[in-house]
Amino acid sequence: MPTQKNLQTLRTIAELRAWSRVQRSEGRSVGLVPTMGALHNGHRSLLERAVAAGDAVVASIFVNPTQFGPKEDFASYPRRFEADCALLRAAGAEAVFAPAVEEMYPEGASTYVDVGALSERLDGLTRAGHFRGVATVVSKLLIAAEPNHAYFGQKDAAQVAVLRKLVRDLGFGTELVVCPIVREADGLALSSRNAYLSARERQQALVLSSAIHMVEKLVAEGQRSAKVLVAAARAAIAREPEVEAEYVTAVDWATLLPVEEAAPGTLFAVAARVGSTRLIDNTIL
Repeated sequence: MPTQKNLQTLRTIAELRAWSRVQRSEGRSVGLVPTMGALHNGHRSLLERAVAAGDAVVASIFVNPTQFGPKEDFASYPRRFEADCALLRAAGAEAVFAPAVEEMYPEGASTYVDVGALSERLDGLTRAGHFRGVATVVSKLLIAAEPNHAYFGQKDAAQVAVLRKLVRDLGFGTELVVCPIVREADGLALSSRNAYLSARERQQALVLSSAIHMVEKLVAEGQRSAKVLVAAARAAIAREPEVEAEYVTAVDWATLLPVEEAAPGTLFAVAARVGSTRLIDNTIL
């Protein structure tokens, strides 16, 4: 278990940059864990991975307005800063960067980062501007923190694809470290938005991980046809008529374009609405 340390709170980009440079001047690597708060054990796994790598770990907590659409949950997104800081301390983080919106987007700011066609696939297909907002805020964090490593969860696999291209295209010196999905004992992928689910909806949401497990089983048995895998997953999700599938697809993880045959490294991803809550899940075949 990581040693609990004092947690320094940083509120400005200048403070974050100064903190990072002090760590590196002492010969340490810096690990950044970007979050929007409402932390859970999935986030904790990222923090512990960074601590285990020997990084001086800073987590950001910033509910980024530019990645939310006009009818999405920006205003209601769970915010629980004190509880989040307790988890950060327990996981071994040394600093938290918690800026105001005005710090990240000064008055008159009009510069955004667009990763092109990749931003319009999977989640970007129905959430216009979402990945532009993600790419912009992550660029700002990488510029401010100058980290050696930045840690992300595989659950946000489409986001990972966008950020990998961002880092490559813009020449950031940060290595992206992708960590496995963390699940509840019954298979539900951990998500801050799980808090929105009623008891009934939470039970219904299990069809997503069941569909993922079914696809993994079919692939293990030798099935390679993406069409067959998608049909099987859709049939599994349809067993809960109140769960509305948004996408069910097998794609190349680098391009997010559909594939006809599953191969090692193929991303199989699902997104669905359970009640009013949008959830995602995936597996790397």
